[in-house]
Amino acid sequence: MKIVRFKAGDEISYGLAENAGVTPYRGSPLVAWEPTENLVPWDRVQLLAPVIPTKVVAVGKNYVDHANEMGGSIPDEPLIFLKPATAVVGPDAAVVYPPDSHEVHHEAELAVVIGKVVRHIKAEDVERVILGYTAANDVTARDLQRKDGQWTRAKGFDTFCPLGPVIETELDPLERLAVIARVNGEVRQAAFTSDMVFGVAELIEFISRVMTLLPGDVILTGTPSGVGPVVPGDRMEVEIDGIGVLANRVVAR
Repeated sequence: MKIVRFKAGDEISYGLAENAGVTPYRGSPLVAWEPTENLVPWDRVQLLAPVIPTKVVAVGKNYVDHANEMGGSIPDEPLIFLKPATAVVGPDAAVVYPPDSHEVHHEAELAVVIGKVVRHIKAEDVERVILGYTAANDVTARDLQRKDGQWTRAKGFDTFCPLGPVIETELDPLERLAVIARVNGEVRQAAFTSDMVFGVAELIEFISRVMTLLPGDVILTGTPSGVGPVVPGDRMEVEIDGIGVLANRVVAR
């Protein structure tokens, strides 16, 4: 299933993406939901961020080539940090270039959407707590990341976490899924989920030993090499096999 969160007229709903449009559901896939008999055609649909998490847990240096390009070694265990829920935006939403920074980068990532309360779970059991997967762009003010020596400000600006366009429930991250980033049509990043140092199951087991994950929370699984600068006017795209293309335009504040 391809789950979407969308606006049609004045109504915001969850639904399932179909060829001709979206079938709205009553309720939420995070609690309980049921289909309606309606179909909203695509020309009346505005896709939103597919979920609004209580927190976004991100993973650094989870691809060998990216760790190398950043001048660091591969960590012995997952390197995690948080992005605020207020950073989340959806497909086609503007990413605002903050005046505090002069070097903003794109980072294409596979994102995991949690479907149940998770605490101290084993890797072999994580499949039952995953709602699905979506695409993410871990937008980063690289100059502030270097200046601060930690990542909260650099990765926490409003609009710095685009998610979407759908939550795919049938995806298998163990497969060789392509993760691609483009800027103005030019490929900047290209790798496969199978290249990750720590897989999805390992990440959820590790993170759930640190904090409770709630339904709707999102885990960003790390970015491959090729990160680079964007400027106002640029169109960023993150494409992941089985999910689709997440596109966002960079704008000046």
